[in-house]
Amino acid sequence: MLTVSVKWQKELFPKVEIDTSQSPYVFKCQLHDLTGVPPERQKIMVKGGLLKDDANWATLGVKEGQKLMMMGTADEIVKTPEKGPVFMEDLPEEEQMVAMGHTAGLFNLGNTCYMNSTVQCLHSVPELKSALVSYPSQKSSELDHSSHMLTAATRELFNELDKSVQPVAPMQFWMVLRKKYPQFGQLHNGVYMQQDAEECWTQLLYTLSQSLRSPSFSSENPDTIKALFGIELVSRVHCQESGEESSETESVYSLKCHISQEVNHLHEGLKHGLKSELEKASPCLGRSAIYLKESRINALPRYLTVQFVRFFWKRESNQKAKILRKVDYPLQLDVYDFCSDDLCKKLEAPRQILRDEEGKKAGLKAKEKTSGSKDNDVKMTDVERPSNESGESSKPTSQEDKKSHLTGIYDLVAVLTHKGRSADSGHYVAWVKQESGKWIEFDDDNPVPQREEDITKLSGGGDWHMAYICMYKARTVPK
Repeated sequence: MLTVSVKWQKELFPKVEIDTSQSPYVFKCQLHDLTGVPPERQKIMVKGGLLKDDANWATLGVKEGQKLMMMGTADEIVKTPEKGPVFMEDLPEEEQMVAMGHTAGLFNLGNTCYMNSTVQCLHSVPELKSALVSYPSQKSSELDHSSHMLTAATRELFNELDKSVQPVAPMQFWMVLRKKYPQFGQLHNGVYMQQDAEECWTQLLYTLSQSLRSPSFSSENPDTIKALFGIELVSRVHCQESGEESSETESVYSLKCHISQEVNHLHEGLKHGLKSELEKASPCLGRSAIYLKESRINALPRYLTVQFVRFFWKRESNQKAKILRKVDYPLQLDVYDFCSDDLCKKLEAPRQILRDEEGKKAGLKAKEKTSGSKDNDVKMTDVERPSNESGESSKPTSQEDKKSHLTGIYDLVAVLTHKGRSADSGHYVAWVKQESGKWIEFDDDNPVPQREEDITKLSGGGDWHMAYICMYKARTVPK
């Protein structure tokens, strides 16, 4: 690692870090982030000529504290001349993106698509952004330094994505992520290895849960991440052989969709995921025995995350393998069937309010749809969402929860996909719903508009992108 200064036009950027294990192109991405000059337009003077994208830092002779000169012009926002009405579909793709909302992609810094797709999905949660904006720059005494640095880096990266229409180089975030979790810095033949997006997602949420729970940060809502993403499960653990039975509760950040030959739809996979067998010591039998664990949801979050368990360890080849089976998932998900009796009782009144609101909004058509249903709860998802739930509130979760009830109905707002047959390679992409209701595919630094009807086609069954993580946002009704 080297630290240099860079002179560009009349500006001087001191203490710019160079990761000498990465190509000069990554360094150019950093400078693009600082200056707005795209890497292909940059001319950086080093000993013997211009810095090339594939040069070797070891042979360039760049020294600690050296001053580098850069030439190149920054991107300019081109103003559209005034004219008559123009339909969005007639605009160039880049202008469509700006009209839709968030548009900034993330440069791939070398097999970092797993990180980029995770960031884009979580960046779409306005309540999380709101909590991060309030996060202090000074570390609290209760928090370790690396957790504070990663939380601050997340806040800064989210801020950069909000301000930019051009791709952002997440260099600082990546460096801090690797320092906090060294597994993301694994090298193979001098190149950073592809990592698991679900592992990145889980580790980042865990860090944020520690930082945003700090007493010095928030006394009003002591556990922001749990309120946003935490799912409380209550489980019955039963041993058929001995008759022993116990109950336990746990908090998780995602539901698992287990995939087998019988699973064709997310609902079936979730049902399988809430049941498991475990072997443990039986006090009654004086030896190990098989216990059946059956779980129900006892508390719901504002954002429900579902992980498709597509990767497993193959003992014969001693490596991760991928399940390619097609598993369909809906744009609207009702989890009422998976809830505990206590939670079902709490959901009944809000669900009735939601039914009434949707019935008024959709009129006779909605009544006709629900009249023949054995359970109106299932059919609630056939009519459009109530006007009070746009899915884009920017207020903190604590304020939201004071004003609304959860219903157990969720709308799909982000999908993280994996393409390829190997768990240790392939490519990750984020598909995110915007405030406008339109969808954008974030393939690293290349955002592309997508049709909603194509989002549920990412269900697997071949070599195309297939859903690995789905994030749903709760439909609520006023208190």
